[in-house]
Amino acid sequence: MKKYQLILTGFLFFSATAWALEQAHPENINEVHQRMQQLVPFSLNKTLETFTKTVHGGIQHIVAKSADDTKQIQLIQAHLQKLANEFAKGDFSMTERIHGSEMPGLTVLKTAKTDDIKFEYKALPNGAQIHYSTEYPQFVQALHQWFDAQKIEHGNEEIPEHNQHHSTPAE
Repeated sequence: MKKYQLILTGFLFFSATAWALEQAHPENINEVHQRMQQLVPFSLNKTLETFTKTVHGGIQHIVAKSADDTKQIQLIQAHLQKLANEFAKGDFSMTERIHGSEMPGLTVLKTAKTDDIKFEYKALPNGAQIHYSTEYPQFVQALHQWFDAQKIEHGNEEIPEHNQHHSTPAE
């Protein structure tokens, strides 16, 4: 009987821990939002951002809520192009300033050598995206952890017709 109680206690402990890790605290979301608004050139209120995991990494989209808002679209494109270039050089300082150095996956991503991970920028008619991809399992796992943390701290809004920008999750 004690064995079952111990197993049940362990299960409940780990379930509660996993649930707590998945829940974003409103104060954390507000802090991240404030730091991000100070660091990015576009308006967070006029844009949508998603993080979609793929087999080899993931895709980050930022698009303007209004397709006619050319100013926001240009700011998004300039920002993501700069970010992709920084990431390709191993510079994750923007992410650290927004989310902190303890962000899941970040420590491993910073160990990647040039060309271990591809950071492919692409302009979209209403914004831009970065396609993150690698063949190395440790970096795929780190990217997935990093994307999960981004989703929790930013939210992961629905972008209308989002999946038209890439073919499949296997990308």
